[in-house]
Amino acid sequence: MLDLRSSFRRTRSLELRWLSRRPGGRKSADTASELLWISRSVMELRNVVEEVNHRMAIFKCCEFLHRKRYIAGFDFLNCCRLFSSAALGIRWKRLLSSTMDFDSVAYGSMLRNCVENGDPAGGKFLHCDVLKRGSCLDLFGWNILLNLYMKHGLLLEGRKLFDEMPERNVVSFVTMIQGYSDLEMHSASIGLFSRLRREGHELNPFVFTTILKLLVALDWSESVPSLHACIHKLGHVSNSFVGTSFINAYSVSGSVNAAKKVFEEIVAKDMVCWTGFLACHAENDCFEEALEIFSRMRDEGFRPNNFTFGSVIKACIGLDRIDLGRSIHGCVLKTCYEMYEYVGVSLLDLYSSNGSIEDARRVFEGIPKDDDVVPWSIMIARLSQSDRCGEALDLFARMPKATVTPNQFTLASVLQSCATIGNLDLGIQIHSRMVKTGLDLNVFACNALMDVYAKSGMMKASADLFEYSRNRNDVSWNTMAVGYVQLGDGETAFGLFLDMRREGVKPTDVTYSCLLRASAGLASLEAGIQLHSAAVKTSYDEDAAVSNALVDMYAKCGRIENARAVFDAMSRRDVVSWNSMISAYSMHGYGAEALEVFENMEKSGIPPNQLTFVAALSACSNTGLLDQGRSYFASMREDYGIEPCVEHYTCMVSLLGRLGRLDEALETIEEMPREPSVMVWRALLGACAAHRNVELGSFAASRVLELEPRDESTHVLLSNVYARAKRFDGVLRVRNRMKRNRVRKEPGLSWVENRGTVHYFAVGDASHHRDSKLIKAMLEWLSLRAGRSGYVPDVDAILVDVEDDEKGCLSWLHSERIALAFALIGGVPRGCPIRIMKNLRICGDCHAAVKAVSGFVDREIVVRDINRFHHFRRGSCSCNDYW
Repeated sequence: MLDLRSSFRRTRSLELRWLSRRPGGRKSADTASELLWISRSVMELRNVVEEVNHRMAIFKCCEFLHRKRYIAGFDFLNCCRLFSSAALGIRWKRLLSSTMDFDSVAYGSMLRNCVENGDPAGGKFLHCDVLKRGSCLDLFGWNILLNLYMKHGLLLEGRKLFDEMPERNVVSFVTMIQGYSDLEMHSASIGLFSRLRREGHELNPFVFTTILKLLVALDWSESVPSLHACIHKLGHVSNSFVGTSFINAYSVSGSVNAAKKVFEEIVAKDMVCWTGFLACHAENDCFEEALEIFSRMRDEGFRPNNFTFGSVIKACIGLDRIDLGRSIHGCVLKTCYEMYEYVGVSLLDLYSSNGSIEDARRVFEGIPKDDDVVPWSIMIARLSQSDRCGEALDLFARMPKATVTPNQFTLASVLQSCATIGNLDLGIQIHSRMVKTGLDLNVFACNALMDVYAKSGMMKASADLFEYSRNRNDVSWNTMAVGYVQLGDGETAFGLFLDMRREGVKPTDVTYSCLLRASAGLASLEAGIQLHSAAVKTSYDEDAAVSNALVDMYAKCGRIENARAVFDAMSRRDVVSWNSMISAYSMHGYGAEALEVFENMEKSGIPPNQLTFVAALSACSNTGLLDQGRSYFASMREDYGIEPCVEHYTCMVSLLGRLGRLDEALETIEEMPREPSVMVWRALLGACAAHRNVELGSFAASRVLELEPRDESTHVLLSNVYARAKRFDGVLRVRNRMKRNRVRKEPGLSWVENRGTVHYFAVGDASHHRDSKLIKAMLEWLSLRAGRSGYVPDVDAILVDVEDDEKGCLSWLHSERIALAFALIGGVPRGCPIRIMKNLRICGDCHAAVKAVSGFVDREIVVRDINRFHHFRRGSCSCNDYW
């Protein structure tokens, strides 16, 4: 390689020798040749040298040779592009200004260099130099300078330059229109387009593609066909560049057929046309057609690129064809496109959306992801949605090591995992990070954070975030409503719903399903019916989640007929739909109907799950169908591979206990593969209470109290077992234990809804002053008529030391009987079923009394206690006197 310093010295010496010749003398051809050789050598060296000191030497050589006109100004410009330091940059610019004759091409090239290197300051310097030299730049150079200003957002400089340009062409206008569009100043872009037409400039393909992008940005899809007609008139319709732009515009508006016509009119279809046409179908859910286009494209001899593969993979995802997606993955590997970001992310989405999380992990580990948050966000989101929250959090912990900064979508997915597994500590840490980075103002991240606090029971913190949020959307409102409903505060959720409507936020399927769940919990039939009407008006009743919530709401509000009507009207039933209907019949005591629905479910091809068998076994238990119960219990493991859990054993214990087979129930408990829970022992205790087995009942109660010493229902039930057996010493022991452990019996409450108003009643309640005398009179009349019809009070259930007659009177002061009297005096219109809700298990004496009343008042009475529904009709109950 030529030594730079010696080259410079040799060049200078040759020049002095050359200039020392007398004027008019013939210069040495050898000397000139040598100078030319040195000049060329220096110009070659400038392309390979990287060190700054060597660059400085080259610069000095070039400066000398340029001054002496041994290298042209344009070559000197190319040499000067090597120098990035501020000092050298200023030096060459000054040198250029002082020694170089004005060369418009050279200036244009320098301006283009400024555009490529993102150097608006250099462009301004050249602009000043052009102005000093008399604005001799040609139109080509002015357009490059205009492009430099508009690309870097220098709107004022660009507009001033545009207005002062001695002449303008289509490129000038297109440059300005694109610049304004990039800055989202669409009205100014439209004004420039109008001015372009008024001034009579040619409407070439570049103009149309620019305007198409503008129409898409403005969401003016209705104007695209008009522009298409103009293209037809001018004969540009067959141009592939214009055609591809129209395909993209029609794709955004969903006009696939129009895009197809454009595609067919393109004469010379290139790869970009095929890819745009394929993407149009994939983006508009025409997945089968997209795959056909992919096949046609390959038949035409075109090789797919990274964008083509991305659209084809999306079509495979839409068709749920992971097998075909694997084949496409093979093509990607053969063509070495797997390392492209767009393709890698699409493959990641293919496997993760189909539940192939392990394959998705392998793709994730193999694609480049440094400094790219998108693959991380997708993988964390899919892990969170697949209940692999621990893995999602581990992946999140790897992000700092990979120098990837999480964005709002990443944090939203991580917070979803925190909410699912109840990791409040990490949620609080992420909240702190969000505050530091300003992401606490982002609606997606804020909604996820609200969900973490709500699911952790910290509704106050969630409400504070909700009030602080500036950009609330429907998800924000739904998150709060769901949080209140999950905590059992349905009334606050309804209040939030009213605020939501006042704010003009439209309810969604989540809103309706959540509030219907609140209606079911409150047994508020009137509110549920209004929600049903609103869902029908907005067509959300066709949504599976809303329909399932409607079935559950009507069932828990005592309207089993309406629940069945909603179920029958569903166009598409999932496993939740079938489970809801089976559970509805089961809790209402209609075991035969529940099992019929179960059989229809099996015929429909939907496999039952654990909850399905819980509902079916519960139906068998409520109706005493032992053989079918045992058959279903065995079928779980043998036919469906479902291992029985605690709930299934509880149903079997309850079924055996109902039939009086208490020893077999105890054997079932002892055969459980895991430790029996409170639910199992409580079911055995209830059976012992019904069949008055004191010894086994006492044993079952002791096991319950070992697990939950402060369980008040067990104390009360055990006390009743002793009382019915006349073992008052046992009753005294239970009461002393309750006092010692500070266990207080929850007061019984009953309520009746009428015309949207809920009326509450407690034991001996006289708070309804206006109706208290009528209620008292009705209770006396009911007591008299019930006695005549054969009702005898169960005085053993009244644990008060008074005479039996007084005990009989006290029993008529129970909350459910007061609620019944209120309903009969006009609280519930005649002809409508009387629906009474109770927070505790209905006592045996009240059950017998209501059954007697239903025989002579000729009204259907529905009582929902903590366990199930009781339908009283004509002196009988749907539970067959076992609950």
